[in-house]
Amino acid sequence: MKKLLFAIIALLPFTAMAQNVIENNQQANNNGEQKQRALFQRSNTDKRNPKYLVGAVPVVDGKVVFSTSVKAPGKSAQQIYDLVTAELEKMTKEPNQFKDSKMQDVNKPGKVVGARFKEWLVFQKSPLSLDQTIFNYTLICDCTDGQLNITLSHISYEYETDRTDTGVGQEMTAEQWITDEYALTRNKQKLARYSGKFRSKTIDRKDFIFNRFANLLK
Repeated sequence: MKKLLFAIIALLPFTAMAQNVIENNQQANNNGEQKQRALFQRSNTDKRNPKYLVGAVPVVDGKVVFSTSVKAPGKSAQQIYDLVTAELEKMTKEPNQFKDSKMQDVNKPGKVVGARFKEWLVFQKSPLSLDQTIFNYTLICDCTDGQLNITLSHISYEYETDRTDTGVGQEMTAEQWITDEYALTRNKQKLARYSGKFRSKTIDRKDFIFNRFANLLK
């Protein structure tokens, strides 16, 4: 009887340790679930961001065209043209670009230069998964004394076209996919579930490019 009592007493610390491990694991799981819920909530909030909603994707004569003007006080059209040409050339050789990305001399005497881009646009990336699309577009830069006018147009996407297991590969133009009609919910209060990610990432990429040239000409 004494031996049994001693054995029970000896096991008590291990029982307490096991209980602590279980409680710690439960707390970790709860924290993980809270983080997942927070991420989900942020995702829903992003879908309602006014930046991506009605009017964020302009349509001109039936075509999606983003445009902006960048002031460059004190710089001549030739100076702006030289800076912009070098920057476009640099962009075509960045890691996210395909070899199809290349310069286009639209009107050199008129100080208009452009480039056609084929690049990866990443939606989500993690150690276990990668969701991305091929993003095609054209940039045209019209250089004048003291100002640069930029247009981003001829946008299209190639999504999972190399997959043979699901047959979900698609090729879409911006006009078919990211306009208010297609990329917003019926009440226009948030991004659509599927095409919405194309719209938001396109807008983000456009903003990045336009800001890049604004910083270039400061």
